[in-house]
Amino acid sequence: MKPAVKNALIIGGTCTVGYMFVYFVRNILSVVSPKMIEDGLYTEAQIGNLSSVFFITYAIGQLINGILGDKIKSKYMISFGLILAGITNIAFCFKSAPFSIIYISYALCGFFLSMIYGPLTKLVAENTEPLYASRCSVAYNFSSFIGAPIAGFFAIVCSWAIVFLLGGISVIIMGILSFIIFSVLEKKGVITYTLKRRKSKSDSGIKELFKRKILKFTFVSILTGVIRTTVVFWLPTYYTQYLSYSSEESAVIFSITSLIMSLNAFLAIIVYEKLNRNIDLTLLLSFGLSAVFFISCVFIKLPLLNIVLINLAIFSANCASTMLWSRYCPGLRSTGLVSSATGYLDFVSYMAASVSSTVFANAVSVIGWEKLIIVWCLLMVVGVFVSIPYDKNSHYLDE
Repeated sequence: MKPAVKNALIIGGTCTVGYMFVYFVRNILSVVSPKMIEDGLYTEAQIGNLSSVFFITYAIGQLINGILGDKIKSKYMISFGLILAGITNIAFCFKSAPFSIIYISYALCGFFLSMIYGPLTKLVAENTEPLYASRCSVAYNFSSFIGAPIAGFFAIVCSWAIVFLLGGISVIIMGILSFIIFSVLEKKGVITYTLKRRKSKSDSGIKELFKRKILKFTFVSILTGVIRTTVVFWLPTYYTQYLSYSSEESAVIFSITSLIMSLNAFLAIIVYEKLNRNIDLTLLLSFGLSAVFFISCVFIKLPLLNIVLINLAIFSANCASTMLWSRYCPGLRSTGLVSSATGYLDFVSYMAASVSSTVFANAVSVIGWEKLIIVWCLLMVVGVFVSIPYDKNSHYLDE
């Protein structure tokens, strides 16, 4: 095996497993929220507020930690982010704790988890060849979808407090292992932190990012962030309230569909390759299909078919998300601003998710699920217009 391939497997494998546990922790509140509400300890509004504050601190943290990720070694950002997030997550185990303590703990959890993605993408992009960087990116974005069914499984067999405990312990252990593995790779010279200089010294980093269509992908990040984060978060509640499934059934359905959803990372890359590596055309197809599937949910109300359609809608939107995180961000390697750009895009994604989470929670009781689905469809229509290439220069990434 070539050294470059072996190194990519080790680095990518570690990042993939670590990122899977991140999403295990992130999906816990979503899958156990029906049980938390049934226990009478939390209301829908309180769950909505918790998710919103998490998204806000996660978003702000992405912006701050994305910039810091270009200045501080990735192993410190990733490992300490995991460990500290695990500690704050354990606060949910204390059912008698005041809501204010839970609120602060979950807010801190969001910030600590935001220390991971930007530095992780930088680590992969700068220490593997461009082709392998893209493949590693697909792998750890795929693993993010595995986290949801893991959380769903434990939500079925354990009480919601125990699920939070298991999530906290798992990321603490992964944080320790990541630090050890990255330290060993550093000593072997496999991982270095030397930034690649930009080709043109006259161009500022921001100006160069604008040349790389950062504005366009800002809108892509916002739209896909609402779907992959907020809509997915409320799916178990959607199943119980709109489709009349029990909380246990919703957890099972969410776990199964999330597992299937994880395949979108690979499908998106296959479609991208089939479309001659045209990222704009791939985005157009993804947003267009998502809009069609969402609007179909309004007319087809048979529970099983509705579940299939709404998950196909999310699946399609997530293909656009895969283009953003697995192709666009690693493709900025030559700018030397991979972590900063990734952090910024994640920032706008989760700020949009934060606002939409509160809006959707209130909208359900005002306009109902059916009209809310129409809103989701219209967001995807906006995505279609954003994806249209308005100039002939569609090759703006490192190959």
